[in-house]
Amino acid sequence: MLVSIFNDVVGPVMRGPSSSHCAAALRIGRLARDLMDGQFGDLLVEFDRNGSLPTTHESQGSDMGLFGGLLGWDADDERLPGSLPTLRERGVKIRIETVDAGDPHPNTYRLTLRHAEEQHFVRAISTGGGMMEVVDVDTFKVSMAGDCFETLLWVRGEGRKLARDLATLVSADAILVHEAGGEQLVEVKAGEFVSEQTIARLNEAFAIHAVRRLAPVLPVLSRKDTSVPFMTCAEMLAYDAGRNLPLWKLAVDYERARGGLTEAEVIAKMVDIVRILRRSIAQGITGTHYDDRVLGHQSGRFNDLMHAGRLLDGGALNRIILYVTALMEVKSAMGVIVAAPTAGACAALPGAVLAIAEERGLGEEELAKAMLAGGIIGVFIATRWTFAAEVGGCQAEGGSAACMAAAALVDLAGGTLGQSVAAASMAFQSMLGLICDPIANRVEAPCLGKNVMAASNALACANMALAGYDPVIPLDEVIETAKRVAGQMPRELRCTALGGLSITPTSQAIELRLAERKTAACGDCSCRRPTTSG
Repeated sequence: MLVSIFNDVVGPVMRGPSSSHCAAALRIGRLARDLMDGQFGDLLVEFDRNGSLPTTHESQGSDMGLFGGLLGWDADDERLPGSLPTLRERGVKIRIETVDAGDPHPNTYRLTLRHAEEQHFVRAISTGGGMMEVVDVDTFKVSMAGDCFETLLWVRGEGRKLARDLATLVSADAILVHEAGGEQLVEVKAGEFVSEQTIARLNEAFAIHAVRRLAPVLPVLSRKDTSVPFMTCAEMLAYDAGRNLPLWKLAVDYERARGGLTEAEVIAKMVDIVRILRRSIAQGITGTHYDDRVLGHQSGRFNDLMHAGRLLDGGALNRIILYVTALMEVKSAMGVIVAAPTAGACAALPGAVLAIAEERGLGEEELAKAMLAGGIIGVFIATRWTFAAEVGGCQAEGGSAACMAAAALVDLAGGTLGQSVAAASMAFQSMLGLICDPIANRVEAPCLGKNVMAASNALACANMALAGYDPVIPLDEVIETAKRVAGQMPRELRCTALGGLSITPTSQAIELRLAERKTAACGDCSCRRPTTSG
């Protein structure tokens, strides 16, 4: 699947502490719900012992997101924190177990869903920034990213002939036949579901014993024979061919080709996101409250002191810090944020861009263009690597956010294409090797400081690029280096709550205190968390 700015980079619009955990899990849950046609009474969730999820699924929102998806809710639904008790109130029996599965990806979900007449198994992975992939349905190897309408037909013995006949009846992006154990699964990827009339016609010749329809979960769908003008920074510069187009314009060219949108539609989609971000920042400064978090409301005090002239003179940087901290507080209070590129690194790019735009008196369309400029840099990262801290450490989240924000700020300042790319390279270079070690297993600290650092780094590198500083290493090579460095990192330093600050005595004491508070608050009610066994 080709990367989209709105699918993979600036989005999803969501609630929860982590996009890799909460938003991706919700999308997995939505697809699993459709596989069962919304009907199931028993749910088994299994996590591999050597993955990241046994130690993080509860505190970082995997449970909340997964259960919300199984209820059919959206990623920004205000009911998400209560998804578990709601599912149980509907009579669903839930078990969560830790197993020795040998899954190669650290963010792997194994779901077995049952009711009296039917059972299905789903194995899926969270790939970073809210993106996911279903890799197994029952015993069939598949690849579903939620980017199209999926019609699944179970048949015995004649799947290939059915697929050939089906190809004459419908317009599909792909018709795939999966085989396992004498049974066949015909998968139709298209811009709409196969109609009931077509299914009835096929039933006259084939023994179709089950049909399921899985709705897309991504905002920008994939289309057959889609191509994009470039996929790397070097290819983008070749495409520009010396015209020195602004980076935002090249981002629009890319997204027009990827999503089949007009320039006006691309900009309008980003304007909508800018408006969401502005509301979230205002909410954060006003004050947020949530019991299960490490840090309380702090940005309001910063705002008061900043306007009273009682902080050190940081110029525009102080406004950046304010906006970054406000967004992080909203995230930790289960408010609405935009994963840009992830929830854990949601504040650096928008905090920096909105703060500088306001300092310069720019409007929301200029803001949207700058966010698009940052978004196309994120496309290069997502295409060649990942935003998942479980795979790449915080360099994949905070490092990517700094890289994107630096390019966006240069574009906002009217810098050249070369300067935007130089800023992105310098910002990413200085964050290689950054570990992910959330205190008390919550995505708050040192995540807040890392978002502030990423935004500050972006501002510095943007100004350096505007002044003509030499980045030395091309951006594509920096991305490849980050990927290589990730492979050299111990797994304990990649968002598993097994290393860094996460295992300090203070961190462990905070985690214990939060767990006791939760038990005291709801120890006798139906929202008690399921027991992890194994």
